[in-house]
Amino acid sequence: MAVPFYSFCYPRGLPDRAVYCQPHCAARTGVGVHLNFLAETKATVKFLIKNQLRGPWGNMASGGYTYQETTFVCVKAKISHKMATSVKDQLIVNVLKEDQVPQNKITVVGVGAVGMACAISILMKDLADELALVDVIEDKLKGEMMDLQHGSLFLKTPKIVSGKDYSVTANSKLVVVTAGARQQEGESRLNLVQRNVNIFKFIIPNIVKYSPNCKLLIVSNPVDILTYVAWKLSGFPKNRVIGSGCNLDSARFRYLMGERLGVHSSSCHGWVLGEHGDSSVPVWSGVNVAGVSLKNLYPALGTDADSENWKQVHKQVVDSAYEVIKLKGYTSWAIGLSVADLAESIMKNLKRVHPISTMIKGLYGINEDVFLSVPCVLGQNGISDVVKVNLNPEEEGHLKKSADTLWGIQKELQF
Repeated sequence: MAVPFYSFCYPRGLPDRAVYCQPHCAARTGVGVHLNFLAETKATVKFLIKNQLRGPWGNMASGGYTYQETTFVCVKAKISHKMATSVKDQLIVNVLKEDQVPQNKITVVGVGAVGMACAISILMKDLADELALVDVIEDKLKGEMMDLQHGSLFLKTPKIVSGKDYSVTANSKLVVVTAGARQQEGESRLNLVQRNVNIFKFIIPNIVKYSPNCKLLIVSNPVDILTYVAWKLSGFPKNRVIGSGCNLDSARFRYLMGERLGVHSSSCHGWVLGEHGDSSVPVWSGVNVAGVSLKNLYPALGTDADSENWKQVHKQVVDSAYEVIKLKGYTSWAIGLSVADLAESIMKNLKRVHPISTMIKGLYGINEDVFLSVPCVLGQNGISDVVKVNLNPEEEGHLKKSADTLWGIQKELQF
């Protein structure tokens, strides 16, 4: 639409030409117009003024006419249609133009059951000033984003965004990857891993493109192998590529210990290390409550000679995921809470020790590039240190066996 022009006159001597006026048409609608001055001319004119006199009864009576001479400034102005003031303009006065780059942004890739459990767990811990969600299924992605946004009143994360395009992830400090293919009936583990490699070949380079300084937290299974894949594809240093690993296995272990002892799991200490899942290794020598070693109290703990069958605790850890999947179709809440626990250590630089998947080449006689869970110090730069746990020959043998199994699969992968 062509921008109209408006000509008007005003008496000479007005202090400011940058007038904000309401012509007759605008006055009726309540909409103001801003005048961009194009030209002005001056003219001296004479005009008649009717003299109004107040009569004895308060009415106005004619007092005759007189001539008055004055100078008028005639202006031609371009009108840019604009609301005089919006509600926002009337309410808020801006005093600072801020950079909109987030300082503590977290991205979750994949909005399935696990991804959304991670997202809500992170939100409930108030860890981010912006949360980004990414997935290939756009309708579900938008729906999940809106559902979280509508709960913003109850959260302290001011911005929740989503998109299929990875530009939405830009400037993330932490990227949590939960996306991946599910194992099909009769499918070999190697084939499943290769399908996930193909998915990661799209995901990881896009993350690196938009957040080259982020930490990668891999949750997708098989987590230890896919953490290795993410490390290879990203080109990141090993401290910034982290697998969720046995953080959840150890949490399950401590919960089940507590159930046996009638003590809260936070007061029960024990580590499950190695490969996440079936071949994980419980470190019975480190199991304690309030610093009291259970192994010292009961040397048969966790062995075949254990009449109390504490080995069953670790078996329950391994079986629990399968049981939950059988009952509800998938696991979500426990892994979501576990991931938020790791995210908290990273975002707040807590330097807590977690059993998470990291490159362990050179430890425990392992000479291949494999990722397995060992106790790691976790902070703002990712993994800063690894705690050297004294393992007995049997435990170290299990760890080495897991490493050999993983390497056997990894060396066949095609990047």
